Amino acid sequence: MPRTAKRRADTVIVLDFETTGLSADGGDRAIEIGAVRIEKGKVTGRFQSLMNPGMRVDAFIEDYTGITNKMLKTAPPCKTVMTEFGDFIEDFDMVAHNASFDSRFLAAEMRRIRRSYPGEFACSMLIARRLYQEAPNHKLGTLVAFHDLPTDGTFHRALADAEMTAQLWLKILDDLQDDYQLTRIPFELMQAIARVPKANINRFLKDSAK
Repeated sequence: MPRTAKRRADTVIVLDFETTGLSADGGDRAIEIGAVRIEKGKVTGRFQSLMNPGMRVDAFIEDYTGITNKMLKTAPPCKTVMTEFGDFIEDFDMVAHNASFDSRFLAAEMRRIRRSYPGEFACSMLIARRLYQEAPNHKLGTLVAFHDLPTDGTFHRALADAEMTAQLWLKILDDLQDDYQLTRIPFELMQAIARVPKANINRFLKDSAK
């Protein structure tokens, strides 16, 4: 599919990493990756794998994610998983809840295998802050409950969080279509929404629909 055909908000890959810590540039590594491919508003594929980073995770991460050092010991190395994931994502644009975090880890892990990612990211958390200002907060679990989205109750595992973020993303697109009569929403518009001051979002979207 040509690159230009993918620049639409309903054709993306939704990504989530679990990691050894918060700093991709400070030596922390990915320990699990989960992703959901959406094409024209329909889920068409999934990717999930634990990843052995070659280092131990601390007790906090084990408790927070449920991913233990014993589990990681038998997991494939990060290099193998990221090579497979690079083939899976092709040049699709990406969505993540707190995209600044996941995009840094994607870039760091791709650099380690000497591959680059040509797509761009949009952040469902920043967009939700503007569209759902009445929500109690904009954590993924809160937004899932706020919109009564499907969930099996699992959090802080990569594929489960990617699945919930995908459901949230599709809800956002449906609401933009219903509330502002936006159709064939460009990916660039979603990126722009994340940068608009919250007080101006209604006027921005009304202008975008003209």
